[in-house]
Amino acid sequence: MGLYRDVAVVLRTHKLGEADRIVVLMTRATGKVRAVAKGVRRTGSKFGSRLEPGSYVSVQLHEGRGELDIVTQTETVEPFRRTREDLSRLGHAASLLEAVEQLAQDRQPQPRLHDMLVGGLRTIDDRNPPLVAGAFFLKLLAVDGVAPELDTCVGCGEEEGRMWLAIEAGGVRCRSCGGGRPVTDEALAVARAVLGGGLNVALDLPDGAVVHEVESIATAVLEAHIERRLRSLSVLHDG
Repeated sequence: MGLYRDVAVVLRTHKLGEADRIVVLMTRATGKVRAVAKGVRRTGSKFGSRLEPGSYVSVQLHEGRGELDIVTQTETVEPFRRTREDLSRLGHAASLLEAVEQLAQDRQPQPRLHDMLVGGLRTIDDRNPPLVAGAFFLKLLAVDGVAPELDTCVGCGEEEGRMWLAIEAGGVRCRSCGGGRPVTDEALAVARAVLGGGLNVALDLPDGAVVHEVESIATAVLEAHIERRLRSLSVLHDG
């Protein structure tokens, strides 16, 4: 056992004892790691506020004997100040953090997933586009190899005409094959763009019905994949 260094995004924290916290980190080289930050809840802690959810930090950790490592040093890489001062940004960031925590595997290096998360948090801090969460969910599914088939009917291969989303079938169905929830042509075009290299165009879309529909589609597919509801997104919408 020994020390190792990595960069990480703090996904979640919870209390441990009177002064410590357990932090869940999405590290770049090691994957998802759970660690103890000792004394972090005390006034004057050496970690300060650097280990709050959404923090992007450089960390030094000591390998533990069990599932928990120990945080020994932290330095802020990017502060994401605007996100911390804005409820909408915080809500979007929380949904990204929760989604990654659910998909990431313990101690399995997934540098692409880490980089995607950092990129998403930067986008939120910079301009907070309305579709940031929905687009991120679709890209996450693609990275995990389970993106829905949106270009052709999963039943017969039909490419033209009205489509319905059939989550259990893994994509869209045409009228002839039937079944699923209706999807507008506009929302389907945006979702296809996100998965097909048109992410920046999708992120430029103003808030409105199409954005909400794409986010609803992406959320439904992601929740079906992880087999649970995303609590952070419902809190964001309730707010």
